[in-house]
Amino acid sequence: MVSRSSESRTGSGSSSIDAVSLAIIEQLQEDGRRPYAAIGKAVGLSEAAVRQRVQKLLDQGVMQIVAVTDPLTVGFRRQAMVGINVEGDLDPVADALAAMQEVEYVVLTAGSFDLLAEIVCEDDDHLLDVINRRIRTLPGVRSTESFVYLKLKKQTYMWGTR
Repeated sequence: MVSRSSESRTGSGSSSIDAVSLAIIEQLQEDGRRPYAAIGKAVGLSEAAVRQRVQKLLDQGVMQIVAVTDPLTVGFRRQAMVGINVEGDLDPVADALAAMQEVEYVVLTAGSFDLLAEIVCEDDDHLLDVINRRIRTLPGVRSTESFVYLKLKKQTYMWGTR
């Protein structure tokens, strides 16, 4: 899987992405193991030029190439989104959440919650422990609201190039 970093999506990054780099990203989003020679053929570059561009995109933090697992197949049967309201500075709470192994991502938001955190756990007891003993006890956390996933209907990483 290839994902574009939040810095690049918001336009605040220092790099500008041209059409060829976007085409390379799109090729890797379709198949993160696609050979550079095949990508080069699709985008009109040599294998070496694709390799250099991919390395530059990785070095700039524009994208990552990672393996994406299905949590259910690797023993994590419970997922939830947790909305969190914070008193004071959001950054220390966001940093503490980001450091938790069970937290997949953390978003600072505008709206009903100050932060949203996606959590992947082995089971309900594990989720309860993370929320009750680890998140709710963080300094500054005022309240939480949990949205337990019953069934995942769509998950895609193809955004950003189309």
